[in-house]
Amino acid sequence: MSTNIYMIGGAIGGVGKSLVSLSLIDYLTEIGQPPLLIESDTGTPDVWRSYKDLCATELINLDMAEGWISLINAIDAHKDKPIVINTAPRNSAGVTNHGALLCDSLPALRRRLITLWVINRQRASLDLLRHFMEAMPAATIHIVRNSYFGSESEFALYNNSKTRELIEAAGGKSLTFPDLADRVADDIYSGRLTLANAAAQLPIGNRVEAQRFRAAAATMFKEIVQ
Repeated sequence: MSTNIYMIGGAIGGVGKSLVSLSLIDYLTEIGQPPLLIESDTGTPDVWRSYKDLCATELINLDMAEGWISLINAIDAHKDKPIVINTAPRNSAGVTNHGALLCDSLPALRRRLITLWVINRQRASLDLLRHFMEAMPAATIHIVRNSYFGSESEFALYNNSKTRELIEAAGGKSLTFPDLADRVADDIYSGRLTLANAAAQLPIGNRVEAQRFRAAAATMFKEIVQ
């Protein structure tokens, strides 16, 4: 049973954090480890809307120290569950100012902090990653190249960077997240669907695409979920 804390980061909007969070919750649920979802994107809580009736969830604003204290208490109250934290684009300052509260709590919580840092092909998410690494030194960080923005080889800025060398030298992995057709992604968000529901309820062509995507995402998550 995984009791890891999985923080889905990226610090900027539009890189695909919410879809990675949806997919990780789906994978953990499928393998019999339904998580506690911490939704910190309280302005547009798309992940919470999809899963609020199907797994344990908390809406917590991580801009202020009080939110991080509430986060730690929620983690402690769900000792038997893995934790998925979907971060908001604005949370960069909150992590810098208050993330040490979580890092300092990890020994008492008896948890590992695993960060999935989602990137597109631009420099901004890599620049913000360096700030995250300084603020959260206890985290094991895996990079998630979102293939919506191109194939693995097209992420040259990251692939050829010293940041990649640092991540992999520290035990992190460089992963590639599968693309999902826009029309299916739109169905999921507009219908507030889980991935399992999308794969079972959408029109047949959309279902097949959702099923393909789920299988590809599961292959990626098998590399890091223990």
